[in-house]
Amino acid sequence: MSLSFFWSREFLTNRYFLWLLFWCNALGTVYGYIWYGDQLVDTLEKQPLWQIVFVPDSPTASLFFTLSLLWILYKPKSQWVNRIGHVIQALAVVTSVKYGVWAISIIFAGWSQGNAAAWQDWMLIASHGAMAIEALLYVRFFGFRWVALLIAALWTLLNDAMDYTYDIYPWLPYTLWDHVDLVRNFTVVLTLLSILVSWLALRQAKRS
Repeated sequence: MSLSFFWSREFLTNRYFLWLLFWCNALGTVYGYIWYGDQLVDTLEKQPLWQIVFVPDSPTASLFFTLSLLWILYKPKSQWVNRIGHVIQALAVVTSVKYGVWAISIIFAGWSQGNAAAWQDWMLIASHGAMAIEALLYVRFFGFRWVALLIAALWTLLNDAMDYTYDIYPWLPYTLWDHVDLVRNFTVVLTLLSILVSWLALRQAKRS
């Protein structure tokens, strides 16, 4: 058995593997929201209620991907349900790539500024790396097109605007507190690159 089998359609769309991936992502999503617990409480105490939806970035990206797997497992007959699914799939790809790379980059940036490494950092690096990789692996099995991708792009850019306008961005390592402007600029550039990568991956998927 060659290594290429593990990213083949036969392996990646096997229902047993899809269910395994679904539950891994579902549990990771729940853990992610728990991880954001203190920031969610802090936001509810200090910010308007409507801003809460923009706080838990990575868990929401993971939630989008988890839901996207259901559209592979159970293909809806309704056109409208499919359209909703396509938007969720586009959001899954853009946000998983963006926040997967973002979290890893911020951890390494914090280390470079003197933040002490902890075992949780390695866990986050592994889990967020997996987020980005699985999104790019599964884009070819998703049914979204450029309209859904545009909606996902606008939502992700809106999320950036909310994060850095109202200071509800993910809490940073203390060594980066004086570099929020640089983090903001990096985040917006990363969003644009994630949109571009998602579009290129979608084009490649349509050719294959």
